[in-house]
Amino acid sequence: MTQPAGAQLQLKWECLTNHYGGDHFLAELTITNLSDVALSGQDWAIYFNTCRKIKPETVQGGVVVEHINGDVSRFIPAADFAGLAAGASMVVRYQGIFWVINETDAPLGFYIVYDNTVADAIGDPQIVPFSRPEQCNRNLADVVPLMTSALRFAENQALTLLPADAVGKITPTPIEARWDAGQYLITAATLIVHGEALAKEAAFLRAALRDVSGVELQRASRGAGITLQIAALDVAQSGAPLEAYRLEISASGIVISGVSAAGVMNGIQSLRQLLPLESYLNPQASLAVPFGYVLDAPRFAYRGMHLDVGRNFSSKETVLRLLDCMALYKLNKFHFHLTDDEGWRLEIPSLPELTEIGSLRGFSPDEESSLLPSFGSGAVVQGSSGTGFYTRAEFIEILQFATARHIEVIPEIDVPGHARAAIKAMELRYKRLKAAGNLAGAEEYLLSDFNDQSKYESVQLWHDNVMCIGLESCYRFIETVLVEMKAMFAEAGAPLTTMHTGGDEVPHGAWEASPVCQAFMQEQGITSIQDLQNYFLARYRILLQKHNLVFGGWEEIALSKQDGKHGPNPEFVDAKFQPYVWNNVWGWGQEDFAYQLANAGYQVVLSNVTNLYFDLSYAKDPQEPGYYWGGFIETRGAYEFCPLDIYTTATVDLFGNPLNADSLAKMQRLTPEGTRNILGIQGQLWGENARSQKRVEYLAMPRVIALAERAWAADPGWTKIGDKAEQAAKMDADWNQFANRLGQRDMPRLDGFVGGYGYRIPLPGVQRVDGKVALNVSAPGLALRYTVDGSEPNVQSALYTEPFAADGAVKAASFSRTGRKSRTVVA
Repeated sequence: MTQPAGAQLQLKWECLTNHYGGDHFLAELTITNLSDVALSGQDWAIYFNTCRKIKPETVQGGVVVEHINGDVSRFIPAADFAGLAAGASMVVRYQGIFWVINETDAPLGFYIVYDNTVADAIGDPQIVPFSRPEQCNRNLADVVPLMTSALRFAENQALTLLPADAVGKITPTPIEARWDAGQYLITAATLIVHGEALAKEAAFLRAALRDVSGVELQRASRGAGITLQIAALDVAQSGAPLEAYRLEISASGIVISGVSAAGVMNGIQSLRQLLPLESYLNPQASLAVPFGYVLDAPRFAYRGMHLDVGRNFSSKETVLRLLDCMALYKLNKFHFHLTDDEGWRLEIPSLPELTEIGSLRGFSPDEESSLLPSFGSGAVVQGSSGTGFYTRAEFIEILQFATARHIEVIPEIDVPGHARAAIKAMELRYKRLKAAGNLAGAEEYLLSDFNDQSKYESVQLWHDNVMCIGLESCYRFIETVLVEMKAMFAEAGAPLTTMHTGGDEVPHGAWEASPVCQAFMQEQGITSIQDLQNYFLARYRILLQKHNLVFGGWEEIALSKQDGKHGPNPEFVDAKFQPYVWNNVWGWGQEDFAYQLANAGYQVVLSNVTNLYFDLSYAKDPQEPGYYWGGFIETRGAYEFCPLDIYTTATVDLFGNPLNADSLAKMQRLTPEGTRNILGIQGQLWGENARSQKRVEYLAMPRVIALAERAWAADPGWTKIGDKAEQAAKMDADWNQFANRLGQRDMPRLDGFVGGYGYRIPLPGVQRVDGKVALNVSAPGLALRYTVDGSEPNVQSALYTEPFAADGAVKAASFSRTGRKSRTVVA
């Protein structure tokens, strides 16, 4: 029977309302058959991805919905399906749980499968714009205002364009910096003077200068030019005194002194920021840098950025570009989230199935040759954002690249939950070896109990993503991966000090009906699932101790449930566990978890969702990509993070309602010892919506620069100002300085790197008063251009300099120095 091809099915999706019987939304999917044959019969299914569960009993329109697993669902014809004639449309209406308020929430990655064998891509639907309040607000309690051009203008109104000489020259802000009259010229005749101990740092500097000058500077062991040296330095209190540096620029040359090689590298990064901005866009053979003196050291020893490549794969090039940006802003820890339910991204030669199936996503009957498509990755395996892995050689190259920039890579292999890709890969290995008659080999790395009847659903809607930790093969698997990974670090000459184990979001119900786990618990005298998980953590701890590694993990590794409440787990306080604490959503009642753990003795990395989750949307705007379950995070939100007193900026809950002052007052504050247990801060970029390099850089930047400012620069003192008006004025003034640095220095510099970074260009704010239109932007220094004739603004459009008269609609956009533009706003 001839049926329509996937490309001949046109889809349109619309959220009708989010206010439908409590926390439910109502949506419609219109399917139009553009082919010349009918869609008929019962042998087809339309698959798609959605992060919102559909209530099966509510589906209307000739189809039935089935939840497959994770974010994968499908529509199949109902028993009374009469067919979809050529040229006709059908409307599927359904209710879903929670809400859908932006384009990221829409179902994605549609494909049609005939006879459960042949899949054909349909693609993403046309999304009807969100415009009505019931479409844009999560529920009736949601009072977070929709971001409009007028609201954006009001938020930016306190910003002023500073003169170039009043804008800080180095980001993050140094402890001490002064600038003198005069300039030193770096030319082809300039020598880089250094000892053998700093040869790698000198090589990095030589390459960086070549990129912006086209000139190859020569090395010397003595003489004038740019001198790199190790020296003792007297700096203010720092969380990492070995990273301190001094930069001196005078007529006699440039001297970069560091307490260690890492300190010298930090000084080099500051020198790079002093090079002429124009040289990044158009190399200049002669580079003028201002005379001056900088003495600097970081506030925190741990200054990290996390990237998830499990959900969607990021290429080696994308990772190297992110590392280069991190280095420029003195971030020193790269948390590499390499595995998850939806993908395994690292070649482990002794376990080839991990990448053979675990790195592939696409349609495969019964997942015989690839994992289920997720996050809109689609039916086709090759070229999919869900497909890819790093070969052993590529991973070693990434490690070497990071190490050359004094960035430590902290790998994460997520266990025992978030492990579906590994589980499925080892099931494939089991089937192959068992079929070959090698039962012992088949069971050697098995992660599943095939008789497990446990009923659970993870946060991401998986029903089979937890390793069977009652199997000895589970621990054998983990150590095998660890040993092979450790060998890669050794070959790369990269330090491996910390293994991040994930350890998060093990769903309630896991292991409860596993015969293997129940027998194991009885054998070991374990009486509860919590104690079984503690056993797993203790086993893992012994393994990491054997390899002299710190046990890193999300906060769950250090929490236990007692008397119905989660709190610090006393069993692992002295176990050198390093929890990364993310859960501080305002209004959830767990905002002080990080401080509780630090006060209890755990060494904590602050990873707070409300300021530091860069996969969240910048603003409540239907067209802004990203999730928002932890809020909306503009660049200023990351900049205003107060690591040691998060309550400073706590005013409203997730839905914009005032926080309960009594509840806040009862939450823990850091004790002096707890303060010492805060290692630093880390930004997170989860990969669900990062389907391309362009999207990764859009979500990460410029928020990663604000992260670096808070991780490195001295405490700005906001928390010590008791008067709220005075505090707000100080924060506004500091933000104005930082925003000018972004618009006048940092963004233009990022434009000049090879290919240009795809950072988010902020949208302009628009105000209309008495027939006059005024524009502004959150990064002063960016060009604002507009049209009044309905055309799309481009680099030839009128440049905004002052309010102008306009009767009709105005279109405006912000532009980088390379002509890249923001989204257009219409007002």
